[in-house]
Amino acid sequence: MKKLLMKTAAAAAIAVSATAAFAAEKVTYLFPAPDFLPAFAPFQLALGKGYFADADLDVTFQVGKGGADVATQVALGNADLGGGIGDTPIIVRANGLEIRGVGLLGGRGLTQLAWRKDSGITGPEDFKGKSIGVLAFQDTTYYNLLGVLASVGLTKDDVDIQAVGPGGIIQLTIAGKLDGMSGVPEWIGAIQGAGVEMDQVPVDTVFPAMAQAIIASDETIEERPEVVSGFVNAVLKAIGDITSDPAQAAKDYVSYVPQHEGKEAEIEAVMRAYANLIYPEGQDQPLGTFDPERIAAVQKFYVDSGIVQTAVPVEDLYTNDFVQ
Repeated sequence: MKKLLMKTAAAAAIAVSATAAFAAEKVTYLFPAPDFLPAFAPFQLALGKGYFADADLDVTFQVGKGGADVATQVALGNADLGGGIGDTPIIVRANGLEIRGVGLLGGRGLTQLAWRKDSGITGPEDFKGKSIGVLAFQDTTYYNLLGVLASVGLTKDDVDIQAVGPGGIIQLTIAGKLDGMSGVPEWIGAIQGAGVEMDQVPVDTVFPAMAQAIIASDETIEERPEVVSGFVNAVLKAIGDITSDPAQAAKDYVSYVPQHEGKEAEIEAVMRAYANLIYPEGQDQPLGTFDPERIAAVQKFYVDSGIVQTAVPVEDLYTNDFVQ
């Protein structure tokens, strides 16, 4: 009996040890804005559909205080991974924060230019003297707008640029107090949902804007490469679900994010916008990868415009090593 108990105890110890060995790796991902926003649908789908779990990851979502805060917290090790835009490392690495992009969520730019049809605007060259909304003056929507203006021979002094936040952009455009905006597809959808006719053009048809990006610190990349790879590819798999069947992806997403209950049609429209405007692969740029030439072009404009004071080597701003 004693031998049997010893064997049983030994077997239990081995089982516990095996369970610990195969326990999912804990990962904290920091969003720059509330995690229920449709822009972050791929992350919620990857969590809800078990793609993170399939990669042996136990993912926890947290919300930061904007892109700069996310970059800081990731650089300091207070979050394992975080969200930004493809240009985020350009802005923050020059300030000594050793982070880089590890996954780009689309081959097109996130930012869209849109304007009321009754504004008299037919394209960016007509922005002179018009009121254009951006999220903030330290945000990619503003920096991208500056790039567009420069490409058509205008400066920020030629345009009434107003930093009013997402709610302000939507409400002021509906009210006719803004002629247009530099923003994301869901804001345009909300304005159109209020009955306002809008025209739009992707910023990247004029300026080399980039999509959302997953960022990591150099330390995390070196010490936990399997975590970075598993996370990035789980999110990319979810993007594949959105592009292949936006309607089903919208239903799945709403089931995971109760804030959008009853808004399946609205969410589907947003999913289709991302699938058509942002997620498509760039030329010689598989989904998830960064284009160093685009990064270099954006960095040059940011330095020339005084947005950043110092250029850093392009190869320090991204890695494509984790995209499978």
